[in-house]
Amino acid sequence: MNDLHARHRAVLPDWLTLYYDDPVEITHGEGRYVWDAHGRRYLDFFGGILTTMTAHALPEVTKAVTEQAGRILHTSTLYLNRPMVELAERVASLSGIPDARVFFTTSGTEANDTALLLATAHRRSGQILAMRNSYHGRSFSAVSVTGNRAWSPTGLSPLQTLYVHGGVRTRGPYAHLSDARFIEACVADLEDLLGHTGDVAALIAEPVQGVGGFTSPPDGLFAAFREVLDRHGVLWISDEVQTGWGRTGDHFWGWQAHAAAGPPDLLTFAKGIGNGMSVGGVVARAGIMNCLTANSISTFGGSPVTMAAGLANLSYLLEHDLQGNARRVGGLLLARLRAVTAGVPRVREVRGRGLMIGIELVRPGTDEADPRAAAAVLEAAREQGLLIGKGGGHDTSVLRVAPPLSLTVAEAEEGAAALERALRSIDL
Repeated sequence: MNDLHARHRAVLPDWLTLYYDDPVEITHGEGRYVWDAHGRRYLDFFGGILTTMTAHALPEVTKAVTEQAGRILHTSTLYLNRPMVELAERVASLSGIPDARVFFTTSGTEANDTALLLATAHRRSGQILAMRNSYHGRSFSAVSVTGNRAWSPTGLSPLQTLYVHGGVRTRGPYAHLSDARFIEACVADLEDLLGHTGDVAALIAEPVQGVGGFTSPPDGLFAAFREVLDRHGVLWISDEVQTGWGRTGDHFWGWQAHAAAGPPDLLTFAKGIGNGMSVGGVVARAGIMNCLTANSISTFGGSPVTMAAGLANLSYLLEHDLQGNARRVGGLLLARLRAVTAGVPRVREVRGRGLMIGIELVRPGTDEADPRAAAAVLEAAREQGLLIGKGGGHDTSVLRVAPPLSLTVAEAEEGAAALERALRSIDL
């Protein structure tokens, strides 16, 4: 154990997860690459959990942060804040939600927590619907609507949560159905569930489940859900913490793959917008956002420095069409990964959209998830100079690939080749 690892274990919680048997200390980065304390370079295919969205050390963001820090670091929401207003205007316009209001937080957890507060206050109900295999953060309320046992440390809850089918297309009781029949079955399940409960405040759902292993339903599922929800007055919260800002390539927001029923009532975001700075938030129709009857502030949400970073990062993303790059390069990477894993018996499925790709591993000759293999490939990929993530539902058996959206074709090829070598090198 290295000295920093020993010090980490002596003062930080045991449940604070570290990747690798010999954890990596990342000291600096540039573009799509990072370096560790020993000077070794890695191609970063995880971006600090999908957070370094554009590039490491992006000059435009660094300049904006430096200049704002040189003026003032902090004021709080008790004072007018020009960067916060400017970013809110842009996010509201991009959200697709009519008469939108934006509240900034410091994380996706806090954003989802705020959305749950707004929905339950607006509907005067503590009943929430969530998706099986979902993840929404680590606060008390976010854990209580998380449908993934690996990330649910307590069964206690401030909310009453019921879980709906539909987040995982290729596993579960409806996996054998066609897409159309799959949607019909999930809608029937939702209808039945609403017939057994009282007034429900909201359904919270990730368009693509992140920690759950980059799983997603057929396009249109949430539009079909929305028709049912609207009849019952139930709000729809789209958790875009991982899917927002064009990462899926086909759409700027994940909800747009289910756009037939219009935008969600509330949308949460975080991670990529700050390119590493602590930015999260909620967008909601004014009638919902303004429903709170008590005072509230945010000490650190909407900080002048993080808002300056968000503005610079969003401008860069739009001006350089990184959504289009995610679609083009992500499509090439997905095809390449499917090709290089075609003869690997441990690979059950390669799935994803844009630069959000999951590789699900199983025990050869079975459909049984293999978390040991996922851990081994994570280690082997590091030896090949590639950083990836992992996740999954009942067992952590999915490799998560989510590079910065400025990834080049050459880097996609480099990463796919490294991952192929890692997959073929393990012997369990």
